[in-house]
Amino acid sequence: MPTVHLVLASQSPARLSTLRAAGVTPTVVVSQVDEDAVLAAARERFDGLEPADAVLVLAQAKAEEVARRVEDDEETADLLGAQVADAVVVGCDSMLELDGAILGKPADAADAVARWQAMRGRSGVLHTGHWVIDLRDTATGGTGATLGATSSTTCHFADVDDDEIAAYVATGEPLNVAGAFTIDGLGGPYIDGVEGDHHGVVGISLPLLRDLLGELDIPWRALRG
Repeated sequence: MPTVHLVLASQSPARLSTLRAAGVTPTVVVSQVDEDAVLAAARERFDGLEPADAVLVLAQAKAEEVARRVEDDEETADLLGAQVADAVVVGCDSMLELDGAILGKPADAADAVARWQAMRGRSGVLHTGHWVIDLRDTATGGTGATLGATSSTTCHFADVDDDEIAAYVATGEPLNVAGAFTIDGLGGPYIDGVEGDHHGVVGISLPLLRDLLGELDIPWRALRG
């Protein structure tokens, strides 16, 4: 079974640690996408976007931007070295849907506090878009395919009081993550439960990624080669 090398188009440490815990060691190439511009163009083109579609649009844009650099930018290709011939790119993006609105990272601490005051004791849906691009040489089974899907997980938030919210926001963690919370970090105690794949809440759904790779005839074990 030929080894497949995963290129992660994300700077998220949570996504990287999730993949590493599953035995996969990707090369990180952070995308340089203007997310606001991508979403604005998509909303105009499609006359609006559902939350599950918005994250997929961004995941595709990130994967495509990194794929272009892997193929055309010498510095990026050098980062991969010989593994460039076996490369598959995955881009991801996450947002929380609450009351029909999509929420990415909070703008500042005050925004994070307001988010938690709105979320506490309630439930929201964390959407994570995944986009995969096969850059492998045809000699190693490459297909040139590009495809994606969205993982959606319902999150039930604890009914935390204002003091708990203030203390959590003061850690700085909520400012760096979609929806202003984590399930695998300091925010874990404030999540009463989830319905769906908890990996999707962390930022990358391993079962969904496995399914997408399966459509390219890439078994998961090939990533651990």
